[in-house]
Amino acid sequence: MPRVLRIINRLNLGGPTFNAALLTRHLAPEFETLLVAGVKQDSEESSEYIVRDLGLSFLQLPEMQREINFSRDRAAYRRIRTIIREFRPDIVHTHAAKAGALGRLAAFHEKVPVVVHTFHGHVFHSYFNPIKTRIFLGIERYLAARSSAIIAISDRQRDELSHHYKVCSPERLHVIPLGFDLSRFRDDQVAKRSEFRKRYQLDDATLAVGIIGRLAPVKNHPLFLRAVARLQGQHLPPTRFFLIGDGETREALFALCDELELSYSYQGSRPDALVHFTGWDREVDRSMAGLDIICLTSFNEGTPVSLIEAQAAGKPIVSTAVGGIENVVLAGETALLVPTNDLTSFSDSLDQLIRSAALRNKMAEKGWAHVRDRFHYTRLVSEMGNLYRNLLSNWS
Repeated sequence: MPRVLRIINRLNLGGPTFNAALLTRHLAPEFETLLVAGVKQDSEESSEYIVRDLGLSFLQLPEMQREINFSRDRAAYRRIRTIIREFRPDIVHTHAAKAGALGRLAAFHEKVPVVVHTFHGHVFHSYFNPIKTRIFLGIERYLAARSSAIIAISDRQRDELSHHYKVCSPERLHVIPLGFDLSRFRDDQVAKRSEFRKRYQLDDATLAVGIIGRLAPVKNHPLFLRAVARLQGQHLPPTRFFLIGDGETREALFALCDELELSYSYQGSRPDALVHFTGWDREVDRSMAGLDIICLTSFNEGTPVSLIEAQAAGKPIVSTAVGGIENVVLAGETALLVPTNDLTSFSDSLDQLIRSAALRNKMAEKGWAHVRDRFHYTRLVSEMGNLYRNLLSNWS
């Protein structure tokens, strides 16, 4: 039985955790997998429950954290080398940047037969200054040359990695989109919607517009709030706005609400507020059922989970056209896409959806058909298993 050492940055809510967990669970028994994870940031919501709900355990590396710390990173690297010597994997598969750097370097020095890395996103724009970005790009090129395969999660990301950033040759890249269990976004929608709307005291006539994800600079939540401010006084149907998630920019977003004169609530403190910061919500399927429109304002994305889930739940979308989003939605059919950080285009598109129930319903009808097979975990597991087998066959 081939052994896989699967290393992920940390178990925080998001696509990497879901995919690492689903691959670990459903590639068994053909592949024996040891799942290793670093430590999440204090501002992030733990997703360890996703792993445990699948009946899995994992090995935690306290030394592996998101921030760069040479002493701690060296300790994590040494620990991974020890794990490799003890577990003796045939494949090391890393997920995201920090795990990818430490894990691939350790695998290379321990002469692991097959080394695979998945780019769940990248940090080559909208994260760091130009000098730091060039350093990270150089590291990724060095590591890619020592990898058996690089996985991109969308066609757009593949093109960026191979042609624009020249991380590696197209021949080394494989496109394997993310996969999820989307059934919970279809089941019991009426009851879940009722629960959400009762919690926030929303009547049937009030629309709920939401943006789901961590509160971080790259997510560009100020664009969402500025659009809300721009729409005030436009004689819209009754509408409330929800930021579902938490993170490092929360206080700055509170300050922006004050500056824009937007009434806001944190974790239900003011039911009558226009803008609601809910904090983290593990039952995102309930929130998705209660919302009417889903937004995304990011500067950079890999494959945004919230947009896949939104389409599964039959929700229309307004999003910036960045990263792999064009491979996730159907532009003009399940989502209205706008240029990055374009307040006028974003607020006008949101205004259009708020005013038109017919447009919302038309877009909602197409969402489930689009994502049902394309982003189901069985497709992910099948494609990853095929790649593993081919790589092992080529090595032997």
